[in-house]
Amino acid sequence: MRTYSAKASDIQREWWVVDAAGQTLGRMATRIATILRGKHKPMYTPHMDCGDHVIVINAGKIQVTGKRLDQKVYYRHSGYPGGLKSITLRDQLQKHPTRAIQLAVRGMLPKNRLGRQMIKKLRVYASDTHPHEAQQPKVLEL
Repeated sequence: MRTYSAKASDIQREWWVVDAAGQTLGRMATRIATILRGKHKPMYTPHMDCGDHVIVINAGKIQVTGKRLDQKVYYRHSGYPGGLKSITLRDQLQKHPTRAIQLAVRGMLPKNRLGRQMIKKLRVYASDTHPHEAQQPKVLEL
């Protein structure tokens, strides 16, 4: 038997829509990362981007366990001395509700060119509407 390796012409992408309302952030992010990588498909090839497109709606209505809303802190640095900025998850969800999901999923993808290509297939929206109805996305039950 020869090992199957997918070619770019063999890859068929689908569109999935995920309703984040009431979902736990980490568990939802692992499922989304699996779909973006294509590990749910039998033709998965590690060095190819075999994954599907994922649309996340209701990003501001996610759930977290414990005291994570106040204890989880996101850091970023401007590159200048004293330029370290920090924001808690509670504030992040109020100001930019889509970033929490994007950062959680990005942390679960490869840290290379392939991972940067995969994260582009993720679309996150704070409301329950999205402009991708023409792609006829399937509902992903988590």
